[in-house]
Amino acid sequence: MKKYLHCLIILAAFSAKAQDFRGAAVYESKTSIDFSKSESDSEKGNELPPELEAQLQEQLKKAFEKKYTLNFDKTSSIYEEEAQLSPPSGGNISISINNSEGGRQYKNLKDKNTITENEIFGKEFLIVDSLHKYDWKLGSETKKIGTYTCYKATVTIRARPLPETVKAISLTDGPEKDRVITAWYTPEIPVSHGPGGYWGLPGLILEVNDGNTTLLCSKVVLNPKDKVEIKAPKKAPKVSQAEFDKIVEKKMEETREMDEPAPGSNTTTTRRVIRIGG
Repeated sequence: MKKYLHCLIILAAFSAKAQDFRGAAVYESKTSIDFSKSESDSEKGNELPPELEAQLQEQLKKAFEKKYTLNFDKTSSIYEEEAQLSPPSGGNISISINNSEGGRQYKNLKDKNTITENEIFGKEFLIVDSLHKYDWKLGSETKKIGTYTCYKATVTIRARPLPETVKAISLTDGPEKDRVITAWYTPEIPVSHGPGGYWGLPGLILEVNDGNTTLLCSKVVLNPKDKVEIKAPKKAPKVSQAEFDKIVEKKMEETREMDEPAPGSNTTTTRRVIRIGG
């Protein structure tokens, strides 16, 4: 009887420790950019001088280099961009790009939902949505990321047509295409979390290649001494993703109408196409 009780105590202690399992992972994001020549809506040949063209390319590359932290326990996580000092402009061009994925992102794997902080024209929202279910195909290929052995998984995302208002501000050129996402996960960290919206593998995702963007884990700390509270954000109006998309479309339509030249004006619009997609 005493031995039985002793085993129960050990199991209870092990279960409590497993429930309290926590970790933090740091990811670095890089996006490769395919530049095309400048072109006017009315005529071609409005190209930047070579020195300004080089500055533009360098500033865009730096603007897409970001760092994120994922704090997680067994069932939930908080993913957010680390605050960084703005890089020096290095010339006559300075570029700042807002995070299109929004602010902090909370994921709950048990309830299969996600809450993302986002802002449009100074007004904050909490986008409440169901977690997107990825149909991962698990492979046998392995590689080392840091000290962890990682396994390869892939999923194909079918293309969807973009709304007209989103096309107007999209950094991609041409029709949307199917894309293959490649993830590398490690069963040595037995949680199904990952950076951004990626999740659902039998181990922490340490690397994601999605189109021209790569997210690579540079640091993992398990059971850190300084615990970060992982809870859903609450301080903003809640909307669904569909509702938020409509708000964005409306605001972009209003902005586009304000930017259109007046009837009879000789003003021309110069457009630079930057291809981000694969």
